[in-house]
Amino acid sequence: MQRSVVSGLEDRLAEVTAVASRQFETAEELETALRSLYQIINETDPAELDRAAVTQAAPQLLRTLFKARMRLRDRIPAWQVQGIFNRPAQGALRDVFRIARYAEDMLGEIAADNERLEKGQSTRRAFTGRSWNTLVHPAFDAGENIPFRSGDLLLMRGSAHNSAAIARIGDVDSQFSHIAIIYIDNAGKHWVVEALIEEGSILTTLESVLDHNVGRMVLYRHPNPALAAQAAKLAYERVLASKTGFASHIPYDFTMRLRGRRKLFCAKLVAQAYADATDGALQLPAFKTRFDHRNNKAFLQAVGVRAKESFAPGDIDLDTRFDLIAEWRDYRVTPVLRRQDMIMTKFFEWMETRGYRFEETPVIRLISIFGRLSSYLSNGAKNLLSRVFPKVPRNMSRSCVATIVMLHKSAEDVMPSLAALDEDHVRMTGFPLHAREMLDHLERLREVSSGHVGYLRGRA
Repeated sequence: MQRSVVSGLEDRLAEVTAVASRQFETAEELETALRSLYQIINETDPAELDRAAVTQAAPQLLRTLFKARMRLRDRIPAWQVQGIFNRPAQGALRDVFRIARYAEDMLGEIAADNERLEKGQSTRRAFTGRSWNTLVHPAFDAGENIPFRSGDLLLMRGSAHNSAAIARIGDVDSQFSHIAIIYIDNAGKHWVVEALIEEGSILTTLESVLDHNVGRMVLYRHPNPALAAQAAKLAYERVLASKTGFASHIPYDFTMRLRGRRKLFCAKLVAQAYADATDGALQLPAFKTRFDHRNNKAFLQAVGVRAKESFAPGDIDLDTRFDLIAEWRDYRVTPVLRRQDMIMTKFFEWMETRGYRFEETPVIRLISIFGRLSSYLSNGAKNLLSRVFPKVPRNMSRSCVATIVMLHKSAEDVMPSLAALDEDHVRMTGFPLHAREMLDHLERLREVSSGHVGYLRGRA
């Protein structure tokens, strides 16, 4: 029988499934297999295959890869019991999850005929859309919509450049920048309890969060509904008290330190909710992100990070005390997220290996000073000024304001050429541009930049 034109791709996906079912004896053996999986997925480019055949097969290939990734996640507890899921193996699995998500994104984009979000259009509501926008773990897929529960966690990614940076400041790259907890009150109203840089800890309706310019979102659930509901209730009441005058405002914690209760960042809010609900028995995350101050010390100091390790949003992906229920993406937005990720990958790589640093100009200094001053104005005045100066909280330092502005403007400088290359590739081949080619393009831009990429300065 003649093999189909996508059989090679199917064979590679079969290898992912096979590794997910294989027995390993040592941590080194596990890490090696996972590193091999990363290479298999990373070296696979749909553009090398027949367009019509891949387009037809894309939905099924997407679901197959997602199921294989779920199988890998489900194996984590067994690897922990064996004592082979050490730090290198954890890093290798994070890499596999990340590259698999990129492959799934590309397959979803192909299946959706490379539709793009047009100017003026809004993103889709999370967990809606065509059948392949939402992928459900096979263990929880009953062919029906899955209702949210109190205590559910939402891992998400917005479309701002600083979201891509937040996802990449740790020792292992992630694709997520925010995590929040759902609370359902006695009247059945769904709330999201979260900590935002601009606002501190707040309560938001679930509907507004699902509609709020999100490109990807994952739903996690603790298997004990009573415990989860108690965690959500404690988080909700804590933040509600800060909004009704019964407790002080809870500002954002830029240090990323897990200790202390006066300030919270998004993952710290979630961690404390579950710790409070279990009298400290459930400590999140199972596996922490580390921050290497030797490589990006100047950047981390500028944005206020002081922790050596912490709970980054993406850490929940390895924490199998929470079930991964479903994962959603807007395939009109994922191409933009992929470009942003590759830009931040290169920015941090250049900082680590070539000594690149953000250098302020007088204009940036002025913007950061006025941005700091604007933090003392009313919300209405802040909104009016936000078109000119960044909207910042009072506890955000001037250096942090300046760094975020420079990061955003530097990314905006290189985004147009990367977007044009990507869209040209789609028009010519019918397939999205592979992330490897994006990284190559960004490196070529650096080589001809004479050491100047936006506000980044370093060796040519």
